[in-house]
Amino acid sequence: MYTPRLKTKYTEEVVPALKKEFGYKSSMEIPRIEKIILSQGLGEAVADKKIVEASVKEMTAISGQKAIPTYSKKDISNFKLRKGMPIGAKVTLRGERMYEFLDRLISVALPRTRDFRGVKATGFDGRGNFNMGITEQIIFPEIDIEKVNKINGMDITFVTSANSDEEAKALLGAFKFPFTKK
Repeated sequence: MYTPRLKTKYTEEVVPALKKEFGYKSSMEIPRIEKIILSQGLGEAVADKKIVEASVKEMTAISGQKAIPTYSKKDISNFKLRKGMPIGAKVTLRGERMYEFLDRLISVALPRTRDFRGVKATGFDGRGNFNMGITEQIIFPEIDIEKVNKINGMDITFVTSANSDEEAKALLGAFKFPFTKK
């Protein structure tokens, strides 16, 4: 049976390394990535609903799992926004799809970014989760540049079971996540 490359790496390399580094007594204490959430906020979608449909298609292609549109929760008259209007797209990855996406992000997509020097490690939230933004969705090989109408960015959130930012950074670093040196 097929298991993703990074899932195998987690069980064989990352778990023993983190257990040794932080001195965990139980294997259940060792942090793991629980889910990865991809989301796009599309403010222009107020005027054109086709933008959300295109974004859902692109997010589905990138993640390998059906993305869903997100809807506004309240009316904001300054932005011509009504409650229930589609204003974004999101997808939550767990299990094997999550490891597959992480592998493609680290080894293919991020190195394709223009002038890539690494990801700043300032996106930790204090509870062991990491947030980062991507300015162009076309860095993913699944996106056909010829068919893209508008270049959008996206936010990627890594939710981990780590108790601190230090543990979460060590976990992502063990997967060879390209953090900057500073």
